[in-house]
Amino acid sequence: MKRENTTRYAILGLLSIMPCSGYDLKKLSDMSISHFWSENYGHIYPVLRKLEEDGMVTRESSQTPGRPPKSVYRVTQKGTAELNSWLQKPVEYHPFRNELLLKIFFARDIPLSNVKEKLQRERERQAQSLETFLGIEAMLKSSEPYKSQKALPLWLSTLDLGKRVSQAIIEWCDETMKGDLHVAH
Repeated sequence: MKRENTTRYAILGLLSIMPCSGYDLKKLSDMSISHFWSENYGHIYPVLRKLEEDGMVTRESSQTPGRPPKSVYRVTQKGTAELNSWLQKPVEYHPFRNELLLKIFFARDIPLSNVKEKLQRERERQAQSLETFLGIEAMLKSSEPYKSQKALPLWLSTLDLGKRVSQAIIEWCDETMKGDLHVAH
């Protein structure tokens, strides 16, 4: 069965929050959904063109003095209807992929210090992510226009999972580094 182009729905969802240029879509994506979904310019612009062809978005040219014109995209009623239809469908399963776990699984002939170094780096990365999530949470709860958004509980829910996953990985790294990682020969 062919997979749907989920980037299409990520872009429609972001545009349902606010009209954006392709550049602004990437920035909005980075500050909102990047802890669980990533998009890059190589995906955004071709999908925007296709969405416009399909009547899901409209494009207007916007001019700021001293800057080149930019295209600002706005979701249409047809785009909103398609997004809402997709949101109500069951979630497609995507296999979990984690390079750290892959390397640890096959690391029987690699020095233990190398494995522990990887674990320490992952722990630091997750601690930084957790700090970022806590900062985003504080901003969402205290700043307009975020704290009065109808979607705030949903946004906080996705953020909560990110916080919990980061905390669990930090604990797993600590326990794994303390444990007996020696491979029996």
